[in-house]
Amino acid sequence: MVVKGARQSYNAWLLAIFLGGVIACQPFVPSTKKGKEESIRLNEFQVIGSHNSYKGAIEPALFQLLMAQDSVRSLSLDYQHVPLSQQLDLGLRKLELDVVHDPVGGRYAKPLGLALVKQKGLVPLPFDPQGKMKEPGFKILHVQDIDFRSNCLLLKDCLREIKEWSAAHPTHLPIVISFNAKSDTIDRAGFTRPLPFTPAAFDSLDAEIKSVFADDRLITPDKVRGRFATLEAAVKARNWPTIADSRGKFLLVLDEVGGKQASYLQGHPSLRGRVMFVNASPGSPEAAFLIMNDPIQFQDSIKSLVGKGYLVRTRADDGTKEARTGNYRRYEAALTSGAQFISTDYYLPDPRFGTNFMIQLPGKKTARCNPVSRPQGCGTDAIE
Repeated sequence: MVVKGARQSYNAWLLAIFLGGVIACQPFVPSTKKGKEESIRLNEFQVIGSHNSYKGAIEPALFQLLMAQDSVRSLSLDYQHVPLSQQLDLGLRKLELDVVHDPVGGRYAKPLGLALVKQKGLVPLPFDPQGKMKEPGFKILHVQDIDFRSNCLLLKDCLREIKEWSAAHPTHLPIVISFNAKSDTIDRAGFTRPLPFTPAAFDSLDAEIKSVFADDRLITPDKVRGRFATLEAAVKARNWPTIADSRGKFLLVLDEVGGKQASYLQGHPSLRGRVMFVNASPGSPEAAFLIMNDPIQFQDSIKSLVGKGYLVRTRADDGTKEARTGNYRRYEAALTSGAQFISTDYYLPDPRFGTNFMIQLPGKKTARCNPVSRPQGCGTDAIE
């Protein structure tokens, strides 16, 4: 169990990071690469990203209440991230945002967790002093009413922060952003019931994304498909764009399966006209980007799929377990699997655990040639 004092020390440590007082960000150096590196394709390198990239810490008073109810699940929520722009400064090129549908506004403006803290006679930490949660549009949070603190509360604010960083660093490698469309209910009194993600809701999500990112900054399914009959056919033909054609751009992915994925595909066969790729099964017309979170269990499958041209995202750690024990087995499996995007909660170590667990590419590179799909002549030099 993490005691309150330890959490407060951790919060102070993160504040020092925000102010540049503990771990300085690696400075971004504009690319001067020419020739063969620029001809490497999007599926032929490997980068580190963050999981639930927006997430703020659960405040100590609420966290202790949650621990009393379910310590195992609560410990899995006991992590937080620095702002998105700082993650990009540190070299991350894969981000993840959880969105909830709130077309009217105000649905998530008064989280139950604040009331629970007050019931214990405590004063909750400030939440949304600017009233952003009352605005219409998609909101960013992990679990309604419990894990609701985010470094950017509005989807538009998150995207604008990324866009502004990109404009200041125009030669960056493409930034991949995956989205979870959150609609799970918590069937207990007082909890907010999320709205479903219908085809119309996904239309609104695409429109909100396009209101921030210009079309010429997006790597879309239509652009990758090109002259091929299906997106999957294009992917198997290695029709991903080159680094030269991808610098300063974004590729977006809907990390959903089942009914939500079907809603996003409705009326858009092979993702025609859609902004995001989807986590579609190999063999389907939309298959291009796969989410395979366990690189140990799926090691051989990931290698095979990467070898065929697919993009794959996996995870180096899960639920704080590896960070608490200093276990790098999952990370090492992720590296050798060839998954192009390896997500972590620990691109910076958590000093509370005493393990110094920290995930970065060998040599502290932002990107490296992919160990499975690297083209001939792609050496060991950093791509960015």
